[in-house]
Amino acid sequence: QVQLVESGGGLVQAGGSLRLSCAASGRTFSSYPMGWFRQAPGKEREFVAAIIWSADNTYYADSVKGRFTISRDNAKNTLYLQMNSLKPEDTAVYYCAATETYYSGSYYYYRTEPYDYWGQGTQVTVSS
Repeated sequence: QVQLVESGGGLVQAGGSLRLSCAASGRTFSSYPMGWFRQAPGKEREFVAAIIWSADNTYYADSVKGRFTISRDNAKNTLYLQMNSLKPEDTAVYYCAATETYYSGSYYYYRTEPYDYWGQGTQVTVSS
């Protein structure tokens, strides 16, 4: 099985930056499409970003385009989310996810259902 552990969350001021990490263990990390999701209290878990094979194939929610960057270091079995120009509305628990299946339609990676594995989440709080 695959286990995912997020880290790097914290409290930052609006306009600041954070880099989240997701350490993966088990099987072949490089073969998994991976994504970041976030969930604020009382809201549904929402898509943030996904990376399929490399930086050449990435997807972002409209709300984070131009501010967040997803990347992966397969040698270290680690997924990253660089978050710049943070806004108070970015406040949420951020979750790392991975799937063993490649889906031909990018639509699938925007949903929670295709992902097989999830981390426990890391809190990001952005103050005004």
